[in-house]
Amino acid sequence: MSSAMAGAVDLSGLKARADAANRPSTGAKSGTAAGGGSGQWVVDATEQDFQSAVLEPSLQVPVVVELWAGRYPREGQLSAELERLAAAGGGAWRLARVDVDDQPRIAQAFGAQQVPTVIVLANGQPVDAVEGSIPDDRAAEWVKSLLDALRDRMPGIAEGEARAASGGDAEPEEEPEDPRFTAAEDHLEQGDYAAAEAAYKAILDAEPANEQAKAALAQTKFLARSEAADPSAVQQADASPDDVDLQVAAADAEMAADDVEPAFTRLVNTVARTAGDDREKARTRLLELFELFPADDERVTKARRALARALF
Repeated sequence: MSSAMAGAVDLSGLKARADAANRPSTGAKSGTAAGGGSGQWVVDATEQDFQSAVLEPSLQVPVVVELWAGRYPREGQLSAELERLAAAGGGAWRLARVDVDDQPRIAQAFGAQQVPTVIVLANGQPVDAVEGSIPDDRAAEWVKSLLDALRDRMPGIAEGEARAASGGDAEPEEEPEDPRFTAAEDHLEQGDYAAAEAAYKAILDAEPANEQAKAALAQTKFLARSEAADPSAVQQADASPDDVDLQVAAADAEMAADDVEPAFTRLVNTVARTAGDDREKARTRLLELFELFPADDERVTKARRALARALF
């Protein structure tokens, strides 16, 4: 699957990643923790390879991100047991370890307050988090409950479990990448959002139903806006509730800061108290923000209902 899809995810997994000039590179780095081997289902993730090591695999199977700190002994943390379980899982899930001392921006992106912290990503979104250690005798139970909760949504889990049951350890063969998406991603890596947007639009012109291109286009548009987002716009918008341009800018700033529900609420309220072109401007931006998330995201569902009430 093309890595373009990895850009079309909940911004909670992206907002503090490297700047456009430091976009994640391809290829994850395998590593070995103190006291045990890692295997191919465990990686030591960095800011530079976070997309390829964490976000892209999370489109297929859950990725458990373990935030730890090199200044503390790792023997008392989850690493050894999680590594063992990941290796035995056959790729039904993956473990990505992050040393927050070396990669502080990843910890900041997740809002981690302590180490160890474990965050579960599925389809690029955090779906669970545990602060502190999970006892070794509970780790297997926790992993099982995680896989049970996500199995229906992520076919890769069953594939990994079947691989583990058969004793196989080879990763599934990857489908060849679509060169059109590869070209668009190259533009993104260079920080050329306009060219990337044009490339995704060209795909949609040829294939209007291509959901991957739709999602990637929405994310590309937002990434371009978020780099210019001004956090002070929120305070300015609060002081001038009738200025629709400020409300739209503030919603972008809130979304870039991972304040998802406040951004949605701001635009719904703007729709409710405006009319004509101003209402349409706020409504259009709100729909664009919805496209950054899966359609069944609870926050989107709630905001869509609120938008319907505001409109009718």
